[in-house]
Amino acid sequence: MCCVFTSLLLLGPRFAILIWWLINPVRFSLAFTNWILPLLFAIFLPWTMIMYLIVFPGGITGFDWIWMGLGLLGDVAWYAGGGFRRRVPGYSGQY
Repeated sequence: MCCVFTSLLLLGPRFAILIWWLINPVRFSLAFTNWILPLLFAIFLPWTMIMYLIVFPGGITGFDWIWMGLGLLGDVAWYAGGGFRRRVPGYSGQY
């Protein structure tokens, strides 16, 4: 879990998912029955997938839905952040 957290901070959620899958593939095979759903999750909703993999072992009940919602909120913020930056007055978008 330490390697996953470090790669998440340094390289982003998709790389953290890859590292986690290489270190602990059993967790992925228990959480998903086929390969297409985790692939789509990793491409389009990586923060939600990370939260799902964290809360999956005990089943998603009660407060776990809050964590799933935070993962989804993270994905929405991840995609919407670039659009917001372009609409800020005085921000040219060039580095």
